[in-house]
Amino acid sequence: MIKYGHAFVIGLQSNLVYRWNYAVRSLFWFCHLLVVFILWGAAYAGNPSIGGFSFPRTLTYFVVVFVMQFFVGAFNEDYLISEDIRNGLINQFLLKPINYFAYRLSVFSAARVVSGAFGILSLAVALPFFIAHMDVPHEGWRIALGVPAMALTAMIQFSMAYCFGMLAFWFLEIQGFVILSMAVETLLGGQIVPLDLLPRSVFNVVRFTPFFYQAYFPAAILTRAPAGREGIEFALHGLAIEAIWAFLLVCLAEAVWRRGLRRHTAAGG
Repeated sequence: MIKYGHAFVIGLQSNLVYRWNYAVRSLFWFCHLLVVFILWGAAYAGNPSIGGFSFPRTLTYFVVVFVMQFFVGAFNEDYLISEDIRNGLINQFLLKPINYFAYRLSVFSAARVVSGAFGILSLAVALPFFIAHMDVPHEGWRIALGVPAMALTAMIQFSMAYCFGMLAFWFLEIQGFVILSMAVETLLGGQIVPLDLLPRSVFNVVRFTPFFYQAYFPAAILTRAPAGREGIEFALHGLAIEAIWAFLLVCLAEAVWRRGLRRHTAAGG
């Protein structure tokens, strides 16, 4: 574990070099949240409730989703992994006693620490503007279950990005796959609208997919919502399914890695 600890520290140092990128991303997040505030404010004009959601609960949901992405989002992991494969940098990991998945996970975790710090700063700037329009819950169990849900969400996002990055063993360009996956994740992950607004039959199907746990589920625990996803029972049931998906995706990542190495050719000396 010492070597992955060093990888984590190096990841921290590398990401701090690009701190202005995170600062700009935080500014974009603030602008995005402002657009959400205006758009949903217009939607709720004359409507006290939409699908059981009040405007304060909707705004709180999106604030949680946006801030959470700073802590769990695998923003560029797929591209970084594909570049390692295309440029031959992957070869050094084949010659050393280093697990590539664990190495990338260590670097990813370091990036999320730096990104999360900027997310907290962004939240501190945004709250004075929006807090009066939010409905913030105070139940302790939400934090107790929301934190492990976020950790599992981070593992799911990373594992899926890892698998897409591994496609570089078969394809010269993976951008099309990544864009398609982002579109599906954004829709079914609850980043456009709370999934509670979907027809109940669709909601019940989506909740058994990994996309449900990429943003919506931890946000659902940390915020109030209509009946149907309130309470500890919903959270515990979802955590069990989320843990299963996290385990399956880690296994899939290892399987794709082993299969990809069969096609890999390392040349040079």
